[in-house]
Parts: sequence; C-alpha cells; structure tokens
Amino acid sequence: MTVLESLRADHAPALLAFERENRAYFAASIPDRGDDYFSGFDARHAELLAEQEAGTHHFHILADEAGAVLGRVNLVGVADGSAELGYRIAGRAAGRGLATWGVRKVCALASTEYGLTSLRAGTTVDNAGSRTVLARAGFVEAGAITLAGRPGLRFVRDPAGPGR
Repeated sequence: MTVLESLRADHAPALLAFERENRAYFAASIPDRGDDYFSGFDARHAELLAEQEAGTHHFHILADEAGAVLGRVNLVGVADGSAELGYRIAGRAAGRGLATWGVRKVCALASTEYGLTSLRAGTTVDNAGSRTVLARAGFVEAGAITLAGRPGLRFVRDPAGPGR
C-alpha cells in the first residue's frame, strides 16, 4: 500500500536513496539536479523543511509499506492562493497510476488544507506521460513555455475543480 505524507526530517535517508537510485532515470526527461544536490543533501533537506514550516512550499512523499520513497509531489512558490505543482516518480513505480493518484491527492490537499485557489504546472512537449498525468488530474493546457532550454507547455488547474 502506498501512502502520501508531508515531508519530515526522518524521511531524509529514504529520500536521498530515492534520488540517487533514480538520478539517471530522471535525467532522461528533466534537468539533472547536479552533484552539489547530493553532496549537500542534508543541509538542503533542512532548508526545505524550514520553507515548508514557513508555508512557502508544501512537500510530500509517496512511500511504500516499508518506507521506501516511490515519488514526490510538491507545491512550491505558494503565494496569493496559488502554487506550482511538481512531481517525480521512481522508475520502478512508473506506469502504474501512482503519479496520477499522488497528484490528485495533493490537488485535494491544496484546496482543503492549504487554501489554494489555483495551481500551475509545466512539462516539456516531449514528456507525454507527464502531460497525461496532468490531464487526468484536471489540469488544462495554458500556453507554451521554455523549460531548461526545451519547448514546454504550461498547465493550470483550480484545485477544487474536476479531476479530484
């Protein structure tokens, strides 16, 4: 059984393992985090928790029954009732509906727990899987963008709207 949890300090070892195990998998479709992310992980994790405590971001993990991290679903840049949604799912868990489930759960929290009235997301044009997840979660295309020098698409969603 998979659970969605708000990021906590004790998630650090499992989260770091998740990021290391999936580094090459993620880099195939999104920009790599770089070596500094991994060498400074503990300090960065503490910063993220402080930012979450301040309410500027809401970080979540998807974990299996053994506590292994299968994915992340985050709301960043919380301001004026809005936030940017981002997510990543482990290669071994991809294609099973986990991303759609997690994104839908976080969208519901955005409305009911965090008081957000709109969400944004972006993906590269060639990331069909991500576009599908966003559509299944009720996001609608809202124009072209550039992501790390690549053509992308912007999506928007009312957290209380369809796709819940």
